[in-house]
Amino acid sequence: MAAPTLSRDAPAALGAAEVRRRPALARPLRRALVLLFLVVVPVVLLSSLIVFTLGHLSPVDPAAARLGENATAADVARLHRLWGLDQPFAQQYLSWLGHALTGDLGRSYLTDIPVADAIAQRLPVDLSVALVALVAAVLIGFPAGIAAGVRPGGRVDKAVTALGSLAVTVPVFLVGIWLVQLFAVHLTWLPATGYAPPAAGIGEWLRHVLLPGLSLSFVVATALARQLRTSLAGALAENFVVGATLRGLSARRVLFVHVLRTAAGPAVSLIGLEVPELLGGAVVVETVFGLPGLGQYALSGAASHDTAVVQGVLLVTVGVVLVANLLVDALIGRLRPETRKG
Repeated sequence: MAAPTLSRDAPAALGAAEVRRRPALARPLRRALVLLFLVVVPVVLLSSLIVFTLGHLSPVDPAAARLGENATAADVARLHRLWGLDQPFAQQYLSWLGHALTGDLGRSYLTDIPVADAIAQRLPVDLSVALVALVAAVLIGFPAGIAAGVRPGGRVDKAVTALGSLAVTVPVFLVGIWLVQLFAVHLTWLPATGYAPPAAGIGEWLRHVLLPGLSLSFVVATALARQLRTSLAGALAENFVVGATLRGLSARRVLFVHVLRTAAGPAVSLIGLEVPELLGGAVVVETVFGLPGLGQYALSGAASHDTAVVQGVLLVTVGVVLVANLLVDALIGRLRPETRKG
């Protein structure tokens, strides 16, 4: 069999195809670099500066709090030198930021336990609750929003509007108490307090985080449903829907393949905005369900004037919110490719 041969123009054609592929492969990398230098880096620097400044402005001297009322001025000055608190503000901030970027958040001023280790033990609790709340909100909010948006003014639409107004007025801790009374006290299906890590088994982990997650999910679910309802009603009135229907596409295909992909963008963006709400609500949920999360750790640090603990928790929270928003931005880019041009 004769070996295949290439024409004289083949190398040029292959070269042109390679040149066309390179920009396509480079676009995600360029977008990631732009996000890194124009969004991530400035936000991290500004957030870290605000967090450190708030701790620096605390009227309580951590060295004096550690040593107690009987401490002498010489003892306090010695701790200041040991912890670097006698250095200028800029030097303290740059040293703290440099260590924080390597994962070293310092040590608790009162217990001398590394803050990063304590956060690593408690962060999975908050992430577990937030994940369950987010999944439940999507599973509840998206079908409700679709049903309301397809028939504006119908019964489902009115029910979603009424539940949305009710969810905003009912506190999270009250929802948690109701769920505990129903599922833990009366039905005895789920535990009322405590936390089990995923290593103990996915089923056991889910049993402990399901009620806290559901407590946080209702507000987010109603917000997603109302946003998706508004976007869907507007998208169904677009000309491309009429054109797709005239071409013979089924109503189900038009809705779920074309309209929903366009209308889901604002609802997905709302998820990124709700992540701080979920983390903030986790503090209340931890109290109701007795969870050893970041909220309780931050509250104990604030009560004992342990600024190292508060600074570490705030910085990690900012990082979690930033990562969540980057993931949401990437998801929106997949749903609506035209947004990548921005």
